[in-house]
Amino acid sequence: MTVSRRSSLGAALLALCASTAFAYPDKPVEWVVPYPAGGGSDVVARTVAEQMSKSLGQTVIVNNKPGAGTNIGADYVAKAKADGHVMLTADTGTLAANPWLFSKLSYNAEKDLAPVGLIARFPLLLVVNPQNVPAKTWKEFRLWAGNQANLNYASPGTGSPHHLAMALLREKTGMAAGHVPYRGAAPAVQDVIGGQVPFMFLDTAAAYPHILSGKLRAIGVASPARIKTFADIPTLDEQGLKGFEAYAWQGLVVPTGTPAPVVAQLNKALQDALTQTAVKARFQVLGLESLGGTPEQMKAYWQREHAKWGEVIKAANIKLD
Repeated sequence: MTVSRRSSLGAALLALCASTAFAYPDKPVEWVVPYPAGGGSDVVARTVAEQMSKSLGQTVIVNNKPGAGTNIGADYVAKAKADGHVMLTADTGTLAANPWLFSKLSYNAEKDLAPVGLIARFPLLLVVNPQNVPAKTWKEFRLWAGNQANLNYASPGTGSPHHLAMALLREKTGMAAGHVPYRGAAPAVQDVIGGQVPFMFLDTAAAYPHILSGKLRAIGVASPARIKTFADIPTLDEQGLKGFEAYAWQGLVVPTGTPAPVVAQLNKALQDALTQTAVKARFQVLGLESLGGTPEQMKAYWQREHAKWGEVIKAANIKLD
């Protein structure tokens, strides 16, 4: 191939890439949320999607595909056309836990999904029923728990970040407690409030109204620093449980093979959305920590969380099939 011909081919390829990036998106973008409408993940997606629509110049439509621990939604996106018009809220379960929890999946998160950028993380709170549990601090809670003959805790489901946080707590402290899994955060919270189960780990978004109303009491937050919305709630770390961190986090992914210029455009729209006053205000109310960053930063975070929770899952022998 001659130099001039090679140059012409290179120019044509550059022009094609430029035209592809410029043309995108040429139709509405589908944002798949693998949870029911109305939950924390759904609220976050709809809040961010509204702002991303403005940057992209196309409507971003949220499509809820709940079920199977996020696997239904993840499988749908993993097998979608890799053109940037279908994306997924991928969270702790999808990317960090499910590959360990399920012996066989219909998709491979590592191979079939590509990162766009982190969105936010939900710090988890250790909450109790104030009528059934007299403890107000971590030290008091440990003393109370140690005196219970048959101690149980609730979670939104086996393998959920809330369940895994408790598995990590048990690993670090040796606390004996039975797991009572529910189908979602709402029924789990209602049973803790009703006194059927005395405590659980709960994300800030779901805990907020119940802590305000006094129906739940927060013992501590599982993050390295206090949360602005819950500034009066000390961290578990500062109460003596050193180095204890547990979050429910989420990011945006697309099918592997999505063109790099398209991923870059989606990442820019996501970063712009996370800086908007409406998004920051909503996140603050929900007690969320905005993350953002590049696709590469998301991939590194994803890999660290995958390794961390894999050790916890193996130690606790948790399986979902």
